[in-house]
Amino acid sequence: MADILFIGLSLGSILLLIALGLMITYGAMGVINMAHGELVMIGAYTAVWCGLLFDMNMLIAIPVAFVVAGALGLLIERLVIRHLYGRILDTLLATWGIAILIQQAIRLQFGLTFFDVNVPGLGPGLQNLSVPHWLNRPFDVGGFTVQPYRSFIIALTLVLVAVTWWLMYRTRFGIQVRAIMRNPQMAAACGINVKRISALTFAYGSGLAGVAGVMMGGFKTVSPEMGQALVVDGFLVVVVGGVGSLLGTVVAAGGLGEINGVVASITNDILARAVMYGLVIALIMWRPAGLFSFKQR
Repeated sequence: MADILFIGLSLGSILLLIALGLMITYGAMGVINMAHGELVMIGAYTAVWCGLLFDMNMLIAIPVAFVVAGALGLLIERLVIRHLYGRILDTLLATWGIAILIQQAIRLQFGLTFFDVNVPGLGPGLQNLSVPHWLNRPFDVGGFTVQPYRSFIIALTLVLVAVTWWLMYRTRFGIQVRAIMRNPQMAAACGINVKRISALTFAYGSGLAGVAGVMMGGFKTVSPEMGQALVVDGFLVVVVGGVGSLLGTVVAAGGLGEINGVVASITNDILARAVMYGLVIALIMWRPAGLFSFKQR
């Protein structure tokens, strides 16, 4: 049973990384970013590409994926999202279109195939991400099988959650982000550069998605469609935990990840997702604002 709980905790950790980015962008800017899953995919492809072209270790590829996904997120915010603040349905449609464009760009290898240039590892086929050998050696501790790669995912997630908490609650940047979450007009009236803070927030959330993509690439094959299902699960975590609540996101990701892992181990993946969706529906009916929503004045 401990092994099953450990697997569920590692799945919940990846889900938490994805949901953290969504929580920040949706909570701070009211943007439903349907392209978040494609940013996860970009992070995974970045790690694959770093390994193929530069023989780069996966651990070194993690910060590279963060920077690449963050830069792409910043570009999306500057070109599209910035013009749609306050129009939540328009952001949904626009980012959905961006998600399709990114997928097709990967399939076309960023359009280079038009010029007969083929980049190995970036095509529409399935790619595998090489995990360091020492992370694939399970060992027993008191009858409990420790899986190094899953332990690494959990440890990295804890570090990133701590960094996010520090940014949000112990820095001037975090104060400005939380002010924008509560009331962007009032924050602007107090002298906060809302556009600049929003752009940086969007880039940081996108970077977290890139890191999640690298972690997911160690479990599954990397493909242009790998982010589609992940973004749905990420939104479920954000809604259940409460929009803009870091604590709620952590609790919801851990709970849903454990439920998915335990039910999947006992039965199968399909029934596990059905149980998870049913539980999410019940929670939303019970608490429409989420488990840890802000108090309204």
